[in-house]
Amino acid sequence: MSTADQWEGILDQDENILWQGRPDGGFAVKIPNILMGIFGLFFAGFALFWMAMAFTAGGGFWMFGLLHFSVGFGLVLYALFWPTYKRRHSWYTLTNRRALIAVNVPLKGKSLKSYPITVSSSLELIDGKLASVNFAEEIKSGKNGSYTVPIGFERLTDGRQVYRLMRKIQAKDKGTSA
Repeated sequence: MSTADQWEGILDQDENILWQGRPDGGFAVKIPNILMGIFGLFFAGFALFWMAMAFTAGGGFWMFGLLHFSVGFGLVLYALFWPTYKRRHSWYTLTNRRALIAVNVPLKGKSLKSYPITVSSSLELIDGKLASVNFAEEIKSGKNGSYTVPIGFERLTDGRQVYRLMRKIQAKDKGTSA
């Protein structure tokens, strides 16, 4: 099966692939994930303390703490390892019209999200050894209201090149609306 056949039905007739890549799969943790991990550690630690105290009282009542310990420990694992795992199962594609992010993870399965690149797209290059290029935002609801999450291609070795390609798409798009 050729590459063109794989994109049939996904790309428009006059849409061309300009770049394809994958994020660096190395272990990396951001500050929000560290905070979630610390919360999970305290949650699991308190559950462990509670189970120890309940165990000294005798009986099997201490086992009710296992659920809370598991949740806390799960939060730690999720916070530290999920972002890296997800990046290792992600693929990026940039066409002359849009950016596509494909992810294939267990239980969720395959997903493909499309983000148009237009003159109004807010592009952000986060430069470094492994650069990231943000091109969209998603508003998520939280406990204390809503918050904005940047969307883009993360941890790229050729991030500057991808950023330049997106700027060229924007330049060609001037005067037209997508």
